[in-house]
Amino acid sequence: MADSALDLPLDLHQDAARLTAQLVDIPSESGTEKPLADAVEAALRALPHLSVDRYGNNVVARTRLGRPERVILAGHLDTVPIADNVPSRLDEDGMLWGCGTTDMKSGVAVQLRIAATVPEPNRDVTFVFYDNEEVAAQLNGLGHVAAAHPEWLEGDFAVLLEGSNAQVEGGCQGTLRVLLRTAGVRAHSARGWMGSNAVHAAGPVLARLAAYEPRRPVIDGLEYHEGLNAVRIEGGIAGNVIPDACTVTVNFRYAPDRSEQEALDHVREVFADCGVEEITVDDSSPGALPGLSHPAAQAFVTAVGGEPRPKFGWTDVSRFSALGVPAVNYGPGDPNFAHRRDERVDTALILRCEERLRAWLTS
Repeated sequence: MADSALDLPLDLHQDAARLTAQLVDIPSESGTEKPLADAVEAALRALPHLSVDRYGNNVVARTRLGRPERVILAGHLDTVPIADNVPSRLDEDGMLWGCGTTDMKSGVAVQLRIAATVPEPNRDVTFVFYDNEEVAAQLNGLGHVAAAHPEWLEGDFAVLLEGSNAQVEGGCQGTLRVLLRTAGVRAHSARGWMGSNAVHAAGPVLARLAAYEPRRPVIDGLEYHEGLNAVRIEGGIAGNVIPDACTVTVNFRYAPDRSEQEALDHVREVFADCGVEEITVDDSSPGALPGLSHPAAQAFVTAVGGEPRPKFGWTDVSRFSALGVPAVNYGPGDPNFAHRRDERVDTALILRCEERLRAWLTS
């Protein structure tokens, strides 16, 4: 990618689809968001109707019009590692290809366009751009802002512009990652009977996972779909050694009617008789209930249209919920293309999101 892409200021006068392409062409893998955060901050500071604050690589801009209601539009600046899919590419069918097009620079572009083109919204608006969403929970920039400057995130309602195909998605599922360790006795593989194979001992864990029947609860009219899956297995010492340790990493995506403790208790119950030596929590973030009965959420759904759907992944709707701010997911990206080498977004959906959010904030 040409260095000039990093040097050009963000053009907030172009439509959200073109702005998405410009954002994609500024690489921002988790932990390297500073150049993009710098560009976002500079673009927002040029808008006289906004006050702008920054904490690390997190940028928060606010209108201060004294409206009776304040809403938050939020999106993360980081992407997963680039997979030979930067710079962006627009095809003849209006699909914009590139890392972060869906997750979630198209949503960030919509935020920036609204910030620039709606100087007197009917509600006060807080725009939040944050780092490190795609990595471990303790690195999440929104969490850091909430801890250091909770007043920046005060509001009556929040919209997280995570990819949802321009449809409202309520709540989010929780995510729990655990390490299941099995133990054995090391020995020479030529005399394997003198040892105990820890990788073999993981067999019951894998069998239990293969047979697992996920729950599909209905909450506030939305059907969630849980999932319990092995995402990594590690074991082995050398080609002629019986391994004495093995670790299976398991990810549990659970419906928002479970607490973090209830999710962990369920995992422990599932593997209680599988010969696991130790279960360690590696990462955990709670889910968020849909909250669609809240008046602000109902008004938003009415304004943008469509039937709300459940959010199967985890998003920072959970953090807003913990702060007491009801929130929904609503963004132009297709979550089925997130994190893929062929990640792409329909530019028509970007423009639709921009149009509907503008109408909601001006009607």
